[in-house]
Amino acid sequence: MAKIYFYYSAMNAGKSTVLLQSSYNYRERGMRTLLFTPSIDTRYGSGRIESRIGLSSDAISLGPADDLLARVRAEHATRRVACVLIDEAQFLSPPQVWQATDIADTLDIPVLCYGLRTDFQGKLFPGSGALLGVADDLIELKTICHCGRKATMNLRVDAAGHAVRDGAQVEIGGNDRYLAMCRRHFKAALVGDVIPPPAPPLMPTDPAKPGRTDP
Repeated sequence: MAKIYFYYSAMNAGKSTVLLQSSYNYRERGMRTLLFTPSIDTRYGSGRIESRIGLSSDAISLGPADDLLARVRAEHATRRVACVLIDEAQFLSPPQVWQATDIADTLDIPVLCYGLRTDFQGKLFPGSGALLGVADDLIELKTICHCGRKATMNLRVDAAGHAVRDGAQVEIGGNDRYLAMCRRHFKAALVGDVIPPPAPPLMPTDPAKPGRTDP
């Protein structure tokens, strides 16, 4: 029997990259995939998925009132669908999450959902909450805070880089509006502590240069 998979993370963990790679793996073997992206996210144009490392693909734009099951069933009737992949799955409505379970349970097509677990206030998105409740497999994609710890929170910032504490749950944005943080530094930012810049990457020590100390 097909399953529902929910790949969740904080911002900038490479969710769209993993989605596009998964779709490519199916298509490389001659299998058809259907890609969906929420109509609310128009950063790259309507019906478009793009990753931070440059991968991209056309996708089906999904509105909040659209019937996901009906759309997949119609496509499947014309030509077999091997897998359904949904980007920014936190924006699914709870009924659409249940429609995704019908895709797996009645059409026997696996559904791979990729999205955020919580918003900028640490609260579950409706779509993510529904997926956490009904998905067969929950997979965390990890990214790191500026301190090096695992990032689990999404800090919203204003144009000046200050933490935003209140506002609408949904506000589309990228690195200019959101920072992935560990819980400790997320809470510190909310009370006004300075957010340090990301640490520079560590450079390997050249053994040929003087001053190197062997353990």
